[in-house]
Amino acid sequence: MTPSLKLCLLVPMAPLVGAIAAGLFGKTLGRAGAHVVTILGVFISTVVSAMLFVPVALDHQTISGAIYTWAQAGAPSSGLHLEVGFLVDSLTVTMMLVVSFVSLMVHVYTIGYMADDPGYQRFFSYISLFTFSMLMLVMSNNFLQLFFGWEAVGLMSYLLIGFWYDRPTALYANLKAFLVNRVGDLGFILGIALLYAVCGTLDYSAVFSKVSLLAAAVLPGTDWSILTLACICLFIGAMGKSAQFPLHVWLPDSMEGPTPISALIHAATMVTAGIFMVSRMSPLFEMSDTALSVVLIVGSITALFMGLLGIVQNDIKRVVAYSTLSQLGYMTVALGVSAYPVAIFHLVTHAFFKALLFLAAGSVIIGMHHDQDIRNMGGLWRRMPITWITCLIGSLALIGMPGFSGFYSKDSIIDAVDRSHLLGAGFAQFAVTIGVFITALYSFRMFFLVFHGKQRFGHAGHGHGAELGAQHDPAVHHDGHDGHHEVDPHESPAVIWVPLVLLAIPSVLVGALGVDALLAGDFFRGSIFVDGSAHPAMFELAREFHGALGMAFEGLRSPPFWLAAAGVATAWFLYLKRPDLPAKLRAAAPWLYDLLDQKYYLDRINEFVFAGGARWIGRNFWQQGDVALIDGVIVNGSAHTVARIAQVVRRAQSGYIYHYAFAMLVGIAVMLFVFLTWPYLPALTPR
Repeated sequence: MTPSLKLCLLVPMAPLVGAIAAGLFGKTLGRAGAHVVTILGVFISTVVSAMLFVPVALDHQTISGAIYTWAQAGAPSSGLHLEVGFLVDSLTVTMMLVVSFVSLMVHVYTIGYMADDPGYQRFFSYISLFTFSMLMLVMSNNFLQLFFGWEAVGLMSYLLIGFWYDRPTALYANLKAFLVNRVGDLGFILGIALLYAVCGTLDYSAVFSKVSLLAAAVLPGTDWSILTLACICLFIGAMGKSAQFPLHVWLPDSMEGPTPISALIHAATMVTAGIFMVSRMSPLFEMSDTALSVVLIVGSITALFMGLLGIVQNDIKRVVAYSTLSQLGYMTVALGVSAYPVAIFHLVTHAFFKALLFLAAGSVIIGMHHDQDIRNMGGLWRRMPITWITCLIGSLALIGMPGFSGFYSKDSIIDAVDRSHLLGAGFAQFAVTIGVFITALYSFRMFFLVFHGKQRFGHAGHGHGAELGAQHDPAVHHDGHDGHHEVDPHESPAVIWVPLVLLAIPSVLVGALGVDALLAGDFFRGSIFVDGSAHPAMFELAREFHGALGMAFEGLRSPPFWLAAAGVATAWFLYLKRPDLPAKLRAAAPWLYDLLDQKYYLDRINEFVFAGGARWIGRNFWQQGDVALIDGVIVNGSAHTVARIAQVVRRAQSGYIYHYAFAMLVGIAVMLFVFLTWPYLPALTPR
């Protein structure tokens, strides 16, 4: 193993050691020891990732090689090799740095947020193990390790969403996340199997080198392209992990977990795995316009329709969760128009400002004694000034205000879609453009209701008129606590607000600092492939780029800026100036509100069609298969048959000797008849 590979090995192993120490020896280490050892592990990962960033990303060096051979089948040169190995290029090292840094901020934040929780050591062990799983995923150089990391982050999300296992809603949410992701994972493993069937290898570079063979291969007995089918199957896996319609239903319910894990899952880790995977597989997707169109259309639907749901949410965490869904749709749209660098750019900027918004929401929840209903808040900016200003920065970055990080990546996606001619590009252009207004509306609706207007906490009847309907929403819960308390909001302790400030800095600066290299430069040279002749969007964006400052000034005159400003103004008018209007709008169109409030009835459809269908199949298998066939025929039926035969046969056992002698004579007569007539049977048979 080369020294560079040993250094890379330190990145995932340090959080793993911390997770094992906190998990197995948490009682011995105590609370302080558990958070020290896990934070130290993630800190080492962050530092080493930063050390690798300079030679790998800036000098375009690539570190690749096998760490461990798990199994080998067939000849050493041509057989199947199951290996653990690393591929660290500019794409990988960017993900490593983002994952480790955001995880470090979440670890520090957790000290304050989970201070009174009895599962303190267990939580630190889980989030550190989650970080290890994500790092193994992004650093893999083969499909086996990719699948291991893919499943490991799914398992850890199951444990973390259901961390408060004494709450039925948390158990329902983590089971829902686990099952929905299994649907996506089925497609994912089928895609890997198709690639292996043609290429005979699980190594990335070997598969990519045989892309022409894949492009020419068809599924036996059909004219279906195996490459297109494999790409669509891989994307189904991405739909599950990155919560794309219709496999998005697990992500809002994952808010049942503690706020730190909401930030970690939704910012830089699990939900970005699908975006990273498709970018890594760009040499394959570039060969199939059909697969790219599927990606584009699914991303467009997610970006538009999931954003609309954020407008009617009352739980502060769920508003941010639906924002995550919409922004993941934007990233997927970028993938569909072959703007992979822009998708990763938005992934990076989104990781910082979305982690900031989730942690700011957690700070508000602490200040509100774990009340999450935004209708019960208002006027908090005076009491929580640091949380207020950092949340404002995150919101401005989210809506793409010129100068903030989200502007550079989000506007680049809109421009890239405008230059695409794939099937579905027209709808995608509409979705991402109108989505700017929707994002600004729900983001600043939350911001204004939480931090501005009159104070609505501390008394009965709070929240009237703050929402399209003023009734109590049973979906709004209390994060880990039950009951109501006298509310006297105050700024969170330093262990809470310091990570907010540290995340606010890149939420402002990282877009301007990275746009030149990611949009106009060759930052991802050798790690992402784009066919410029067939999909020229990225090259046209690079040709028209005039620097970060020029892009910001140009953005002030673009339609997305005015749509974002209109969304902010609408939120101000509806929720601060005329808070009576939302209820009137709901009364005027109750069907529309119900459609959004019921999340397009997708949960009911899943419950009735899929869960109900599974119950019907299971019930019939039990009744017809288990009860009727196995118990009724095979087990009990055979016993009853033997009993009936025995009842008939035992009548021949009379006990009289002359009965037995008569039976023997009859038997001898039959045997003699058979043996004597047997030779003549062929002659007697008619021809």
